[in-house]
Formats: sequence, C-alpha cells, structure tokens
Amino acid sequence: MQFGKLAKKYMIIASAAILTLTACGNPDQYKPVDYQDQPIGVSSNDTPVPGPSVLPGLMAIGERYIRDDGKMESYLTGEWIDADIAQRRPMAVMIPNNRNALPQYGVSYADIIYEAPMEKCSCTRLMGIFQDYDDLEFIEPIRSARHYFLQEALSYDAIYCNWGLAESYVGPLINSDYVDNISASVKGIDVGADEAFSRDKERQELGWSLEYTGVMRLDGYNAAVSRLGYSTDYPTDNYTFPLPFATDSALAEYEDYPDVTEIHPGGDHNQTNANGYSELNPYFVYNPEDHLYYRYQNGEPQIDETNGEQLAVTNVIIKFVDGEVLDSSGYMNFVVFGAGDGLLFTNGKCVNLKWARELPFDRDLNYSDDLYAQTRYLYADNEDEEVILNKGKTWICLVWNKYRDYTSYS
Repeated sequence: MQFGKLAKKYMIIASAAILTLTACGNPDQYKPVDYQDQPIGVSSNDTPVPGPSVLPGLMAIGERYIRDDGKMESYLTGEWIDADIAQRRPMAVMIPNNRNALPQYGVSYADIIYEAPMEKCSCTRLMGIFQDYDDLEFIEPIRSARHYFLQEALSYDAIYCNWGLAESYVGPLINSDYVDNISASVKGIDVGADEAFSRDKERQELGWSLEYTGVMRLDGYNAAVSRLGYSTDYPTDNYTFPLPFATDSALAEYEDYPDVTEIHPGGDHNQTNANGYSELNPYFVYNPEDHLYYRYQNGEPQIDETNGEQLAVTNVIIKFVDGEVLDSSGYMNFVVFGAGDGLLFTNGKCVNLKWARELPFDRDLNYSDDLYAQTRYLYADNEDEEVILNKGKTWICLVWNKYRDYTSYS
C-alpha cells in the first residue's frame, strides 16, 4: 500500500462508537490551509522556498530541497538529515509506559512520541514515530495496538508495529488495505511478521511479565517490510508535511505568549485521579539553555536505556479530545478526528491552539482515504494560520476533555 492509494472500503463493525461522530466539533470551522501542499524538492539550491509568515519575521519551511551536502529538512522534525532518511517512510511503534514495563530501550530515537491512556485510565502507552533508526538495533518492550494510536499513525503514512491488539476494535482497520503493519502473529492479525519480533529471555528470567518482554529488532523489521512489499519512501508528488517548522533563520520565540517552564499533562504529582497519567505522574521541565523539555515520571528522569539519555523534546502538544468507555473492560475511545482545543509548548512559551482533522468516513460509516489526513494545529486567536513549531522532536499527549482541568503548567 502506498500513500493515497484507493483502497477497498469496509463497514465498521462491533460499534459505531469506535469513531464517535457527536461532540467532536465542526471540522469546517478549521479548514487546513493550502500552503502545506508542497512537493519534495530535489534542487541543490541553498535558498529555501519561503513558507507562510505567521509571526513578524518568522517563516515556516516551504518546499523541501536537497542541499549540495546531501541533506534535507525532515518532515517530522524540520532538522537537516540525510536526504534518503528524510524521504523514508516512518514506522510507528507501540511501547508500554506503565511501571511494570520499565525500563525502555530505543524510545529516544523517535522523532514524534504520542502518549495516551489505556483501559480504565490505568496508565499511559506511548507510540513512537521513527524515521532515523539506522543506528538502532532493537526497540523494547513492544506492546499491543489500540485503534486511536493506529488512526494517529496513519496521518504520517507510517508502517504500524505492534505485538497484540484489542481485536474487536483494532482488527477491522489493521487488517484492511488502508494499513501496512508489522505485527507479531497473534489472534486477530491476518498477516504476521514474526521475523521482526522475539522475547527477551533475560527479562523473563528476572521476573518480568511475559507481555513486557517483547522485542522488535530492526533487521527483522526491514526484512518483513521487504517480504511484504511495503513502500519504504514517501511519495514524491504533492506530499503534505504534517507539522510546520520554523526555518533556520529565526527561532519561533512567541515573545508575547505566557512563560511556562513545567508541564503536567495529567496534573501535578500531588493529585491522584483516574485520568491515565496518574500511575507515573509524567511531567516536562523546560531548559532555556538548549530550548528542550526534559521528561520526568515517577519522580525521576525518564531514561532510554539504549544510550542512558533522558528523553527530551523541543515541542510539547496537548491535544484535548472527546472520548468514552466502550465496554465493561474499560476499553477507551479517543476521538482524534474532527476538531478541538489544545496547547503548544515551545521555547518556554504556551500557545493556545485549535486542532482539526478531516473526518475519514461517509454517512454510512465507510472509511475513506481521509484516514490519511493530517491533524492541523491552528492558533486559537487566528484560526486561518497554523502554529509554527521549532525544529526538533515533538511529544503529543492525548487528554480527554473531561480531564482537561487536571492538565497544569506553571
């Protein structure tokens, strides 16, 4: 499957609540702007094509191009990287984040990290969007799919990687022609890719639960992608990049916006609530010297054991969404299509935003190619313009609207 390919449609089964149509806003209020429709550039001209001007003196990256040194600005971070990597189709990998799953390996290599609560708001799970992984041997632990993570992964045309799934909710989509997946062979997966996965026997011997011993090896991943015939490059015509980044010429300073140095997506460490972020009480602390937000949870830095580094990103986005509990097991739905509110944290500032994403189905609840539509983040006080991020990694937290009052920052 390649991006934009007309795939067969299928009817959502089990419950139309998987994609709730009510209370998700009017997407026509927040229409994406046309300037994002830029093809990949292939010239060696070192003069970038100007993007939109949103703040005085601030420009977003326009058309991508390849410099004489073979570098190109990444669609996921805006940073200059090898052009062959910048044009590589990313992978989206499911990583558990509850206390019993730690430590984690490889997560710091992700360009974008999504975080959202799991069943009964008991803990959060991560999904890393990886593009530059040539130096990475494996990612561990690997966990199961949830439909709202998969729906977010499709906005990057990512190859989706998981071990296990909530079958009745994820199965119809992950097994459809809309998704290219690298999945361990378990019940509910039509086409498995076991060459990519193994168990960490040392973890098993040390007492980790079996579900937290899954490993995805990158040589096996590449072999599976080749065997299954998945495209490994972005399309070369009219690819719309998911996030606008500031050019090299100026930092997106947001001088007139409030200062924020600490972010608690699920509330501060003194609060106990059932919003999903409470088990490890994650938070971010801004460092003005390097303009990065450092990640903490369980009262300590969150470390990638692969390199011993603390997780840190340039941008943090809180995406407030509607949601509901779908069954007696506490399975959750996050409505990631439509429109809603949010917050952007970058350069130590807080910017109120609106988000918008095309609804991916027709009146009969048949999926369409709008499943690949990307979320656009717009200024709350100027919905005709998209917010501009600073170059670097981005962390996106999904928070139910019913728990938004717990989100705090200082």
